Formats: sequence, structure tokens, C-alpha cells
Amino acid sequence: MPRLLDERTVFLTAEKRGNAYRLTASAGYDSTGKQIRKTMTWRPAPGLTEKQIAKELERQKVLFDERVKSGQFLDGNIRFQDFAEQWFRDYGREHLRERTYLRYVELSKRTYAAIGHIRLDKLQPHHLLEFYKQLAEPGQNKRTGGGLAPKTIKHYHTFISSVLERAVKWQVIQDNPARRIDAPKVDRVAIEHMDDKQAIRFMEIVQDEPIEYRVIFTMLLITGMRRGELLGLEWPDIDFENGVVHIRRTSQYAAGRGIYTDTTKTEQSKRPLSVPAELLDLLRQYRACQNEQRLRLGDAWSSEWADHPRLFTKADGRPMHPNTPYKELHKLLERNGMDAVSLHSLRHTNATLLIGSGADVRTVSGRLGHSQTSTTLNIYAEFLQSADKAASETLADTLLRKKAGG
Repeated sequence: MPRLLDERTVFLTAEKRGNAYRLTASAGYDSTGKQIRKTMTWRPAPGLTEKQIAKELERQKVLFDERVKSGQFLDGNIRFQDFAEQWFRDYGREHLRERTYLRYVELSKRTYAAIGHIRLDKLQPHHLLEFYKQLAEPGQNKRTGGGLAPKTIKHYHTFISSVLERAVKWQVIQDNPARRIDAPKVDRVAIEHMDDKQAIRFMEIVQDEPIEYRVIFTMLLITGMRRGELLGLEWPDIDFENGVVHIRRTSQYAAGRGIYTDTTKTEQSKRPLSVPAELLDLLRQYRACQNEQRLRLGDAWSSEWADHPRLFTKADGRPMHPNTPYKELHKLLERNGMDAVSLHSLRHTNATLLIGSGADVRTVSGRLGHSQTSTTLNIYAEFLQSADKAASETLADTLLRKKAGG
């Protein structure tokens, strides 16, 4: 039976359709005299009794009524692009990390071109699969001329699914079509890292570098921190007395935005890291050199970051560009005839050396700032297995073989 609302929402009906109920509200008329209708579908949870369904249906009517009256109701007629733009405004800006937000904005351009015109209630899994297939075709990657990497395509899937998941929570649609397909598969690649001898050799050649890069490369290898975490360090984060470095933020870069400060990757990424006395001595030397540079420049030293004194800066005190350590590492390795590795490989090297030294997975995970130990187990499974085998052999040597040989 129709339910009378206010002058803005004239009536509300509920019609049973199979196992679901279709709620329809009339919200007056538009400028052309056409009646404005808002609809939503509600599907009872499995296992509810008829009495429970009736009670919940009334609650859904009230919620639907309030949303239509307040003008907050969106229905499945809305196009993906229009809803995504509202999602960016009302949800993304507040809840996403700055880096993630900017990445999604960039991903939205191709996404809108492919599926932006499709209504949410008409969006099907095959639309997404066709889009992902298109992204993998030759020519999509302007730099290489090939298709986009599986990892990049997965980023598109994550963006689309995040938008649609919010549409479900806001009761714009009943389910998320992105959930009905498998995320693009990313093949496991070998972990790029240095072995013991290479790491020792690397530390030897680092000693001849200018002190700021000596500190950068030593800290990355000794602590295993991420590049953004390293470049986000400020001098108050260094506890010289207790030998601890505190990870509290990251430094990021985006085209059109420049260098900006962001949160850590996860809450668990905020962490204290114990460091050896040798690294603390190196940091003291570096701080003295930076202070001398600041005194030499005087007013030319950037005052914009005076309240946030970064460890690693440009010559004028502004934060160092994230690409700078990459370039310097490449030149260092090339000059010394070592194989080229990425800056992130120093983090992997730190982890594999810790595992090889017998550190337990919880300790390794905590130092790396992983949100779960399962992440560490997944990434370094091969090395943990090797360490486990080595530990077994050591125990056998101690308890079995010596006795047998004696």
C-alpha cells in the first residue's frame, strides 16, 4: 500500500519481485512536468522468517524515505563516471592516502573512456573483462609500445572495485560486479636482492660517496625502510640517545603537485627502528655538514620547510626529489662495475640478510613495516624455507652427527 510522505516525496511503494523487493518513491515533478521516480531493490538476507522480513522491509522503507527526502539518494540509473566523481568528492578525498587518491585520479581517465558512460545497474562483469583485455593490448603502454603490465591492470581493477563497493554500501546497487570476476593475475617474480658478498661489496663502494648518499644507501640497506619513508625523515625522528629511528610519514611526488608529505603506507608502517652506533655516528657527521651548508646559504636556505627539517634535501634545503636516490644508485653501481639493481632491492636485501641470520619472521615483518606477517611470509617464502632447512642442518650437526662421528 502506498505510504504518504511529505510534499517533496509524494508516496512510497514496495513491490515483491521474486526473492527481492522493489521500493519506488515519487519525489515530485521536474521542470517539464515529468514525475521524478527513485527506486531501489532490497533483498532479504537468507534465513530470515516472514515476520523478520516484514519488520526489516519497514525499516528499509524508512531509510529509503529519509534518503530521498534529504536529496542524498542515488539510484542505479547513474553513470559510472558520475558516481565515481561523487565518490572522489565524498569519500576518496577524506579516506584515501594522498598517493592512492592521485593514482586513482590518473586511472580514472582511461576507465571513464571505457565504462564511464555505462549505468551502474547495467554494468556487468563482461564490461570489465573487455576493458582489462583492451589494457593488455599492444600500444597501451606509450613508453614501451606494448600492453600494460598485469600489476598496472590490477590497479585499475582495484580502483573500479573500490568505487562499486561504495555504491553497494550506499545502496545504489545490490552487488559489486567486480567481485564476480577474478582480479587480473600478477605472476610472481624473483625477488631482486644482493647476496652476502654483493652487499659487503656495496657497502665498500658506498664509503667513497658524498656523505648524503653514503647515509641514504647505508640507511636503506641497514633498516630496510621504503624510499618514501626515508625521504620523509626529519631530524626530530632520530633518537640519538636511544639509537632509534622513528618512521612517522612519507615524502611523495606527483606531477602537477610536486613533492608533498603523506601518511605511511599502513598504520603498522609507523614504527621505531633500532639502528647500530655506526649509523648514528654517520648521521651526526651528516647533520654537521648540513648545518654548515645552511649557514653558508643564509637566507637562501628554504624557510618553507623550517618547521619540518628533512634529513635529505636539495642544496637549498627543499626536500630531495624521490628520483634522485635512484639516479645516484645507478651511477654508483655503473662506476664500480656492479650489476644494476633497483633502490627497492636494498629493502629486499635487508630482509633476506635478516632471514639468513636467523631472525624470526615476526621481527622481520615488524622492521619492514608490513601490516601482517603473512605479507612477509608470502614475499620471502623461498628464503624462509632455505633458512628453515639451514637451521635443521645446524641442529642435526649439533645433536646427531657429532655424536655419530665421535
